[in-house]
Amino acid sequence: MVAPALLSPRTPSPSARVPAATLIRGFGGNIPFRCTRSRLLFVAPSLRAPESYPLRAGSSNLGMAAGAGGVGSPERDSSPTAYEESLNCLSSLITRRTRADGTNKGDNFDLMFDYLKMLELDGPISRLKVIHVAGTKGKGSTCAFTESILRCCGFRTGLFTSPHLIDVRERFRIDGVEISEEKFLEYFWWCWNRLQEKTNDDVPMPTYFRFLALLAFKIFSAEQVDVAILEVGLGGKFDATNVVQKPIVCGISSLGYDHMEILGNTLGEIAGEKSGIFKQGVPAYTVPQPEEAMSVLKDKAFQLGIPLHVVSPLDSGALKDLHLGLDGEHQYINAGLAISLSRAWLKETGNAEGINFQDTTFLPDQFVRGLTITSLQGRAQIVPDSHLRSQERNFSLGDLVFYLDGAHSPESLEVCARWFSHAIRDVTQHSDTQGEQHFAGHNASQILLFNCMSVRDPQLLLPRLVNTCAQYGVHFHRALFVPNQSVYNKVGSHVSAPADSQHVDLSWQLTLQKVWESLTHSEKDAGLSSTRDHEHSSVFPSLPLAIKWLREHVQQNRSTRFQVLVTGSLHLVGDVLRLIKK
Repeated sequence: MVAPALLSPRTPSPSARVPAATLIRGFGGNIPFRCTRSRLLFVAPSLRAPESYPLRAGSSNLGMAAGAGGVGSPERDSSPTAYEESLNCLSSLITRRTRADGTNKGDNFDLMFDYLKMLELDGPISRLKVIHVAGTKGKGSTCAFTESILRCCGFRTGLFTSPHLIDVRERFRIDGVEISEEKFLEYFWWCWNRLQEKTNDDVPMPTYFRFLALLAFKIFSAEQVDVAILEVGLGGKFDATNVVQKPIVCGISSLGYDHMEILGNTLGEIAGEKSGIFKQGVPAYTVPQPEEAMSVLKDKAFQLGIPLHVVSPLDSGALKDLHLGLDGEHQYINAGLAISLSRAWLKETGNAEGINFQDTTFLPDQFVRGLTITSLQGRAQIVPDSHLRSQERNFSLGDLVFYLDGAHSPESLEVCARWFSHAIRDVTQHSDTQGEQHFAGHNASQILLFNCMSVRDPQLLLPRLVNTCAQYGVHFHRALFVPNQSVYNKVGSHVSAPADSQHVDLSWQLTLQKVWESLTHSEKDAGLSSTRDHEHSSVFPSLPLAIKWLREHVQQNRSTRFQVLVTGSLHLVGDVLRLIKK
């Protein structure tokens, strides 16, 4: 619900209009609102929308001059209220996904070219030196490695990734740092106001992700980055980032089954969507793939007359006894792809001079440094709960550590399980004859905190996670199932728990619990009850309540270290990070 302070009825201008995509349905009904520069405005159903708030000239200037396609210099208020206002506008662009394929022309993908013209970005985007990466698993990590390598080579980098975990500004990174709130607002309103003025019924406001991609193009061109690394949001062929017609190099990370309701039901169909980023004359790289997927990638490359380079995983010895900045054995696959993409970009752009590629045993120093300092939230991330330690300065017995990974496909959950098992083994001293693990002389207890989207099949996800952990002798003592804090149709940096937890729909979490119980009990026992609490699992109506239970459980069991694996959804991982980092 939008705060009443942001609502202001006004007499509309006769010539103003409300593009359909800019309406927010709020207050439980079809009440329209219009996002403008100054406030969120109530629009009576019988009235037209007021004109957009005019820009005011000022003295600041971000990026290039307005006449050269830059932001210009309007004065803006960068207060939290102004920022939340921009997020409300972003929320108004969120729509339900449709199948982006040939039957609906990629959900009208060609509109992206209209938007580029409206924003006068068709020229600047053609000058960006882009690295374009698609894939099912590891594309975000590959992009992060690539950005870090090229930054360590001395280049000004722009990185566009998705989704964000805590704040939407995470999606836009300049030289490894998320864009500042002030700059975000400048570029956001520059794009928003121009699109509001120029869109119409035939070319409506862009949908959420398309707007973010356009915003990324604006940011990177105005900030004059040397290289723009773009992670595909979904698929490839009809993804908003694929409006780039001539990237320098493109890559496809590991492929698997995900977003099948949109991309197709076979690996071949999924590979066909991903290979849509291949371009004639642009070198393409990938990692070892299942044969069904690889054959489609090779066919696509052959049709375009380009070679498809298959990259081997990085040999850890090439890092000169150092370690990758991102944890997990699977990251050596992503690192290998990132190295090839970085090397290809350097050579294609004529920037390889001064970088030693002659040593076949070790990587160039810039590459080693880039790979070892890479960071990415929510991927194989370990975060101790500082809340408990801040409560008691001499806190020595009992502990709570979160192991966070946004895995959400069968294959990625198996990888996540291997990482978690190795990670807790590294800090676990030994196991007794009953298999109970101990940490520094104290018990160690593993707990799963899980949620996934209802379009995914928990019968495929949870067994893969449980069975892989079991292979390493790791058995969860309890599983907690919670709904995400994040709301599908709302973008915000401050998300609160539902006011009335008694009326939260927990049907999906109860379904997940039944699948879990079937893995730990007999079939008969699993079907007896739909209650929220079992011997090996619990359903909580909100994430804060689950975190509260964990903290209280730790305080009641001072001799135990609780190791909580948070997985199944990047949104859940982001929600946990937001709560435990407060």
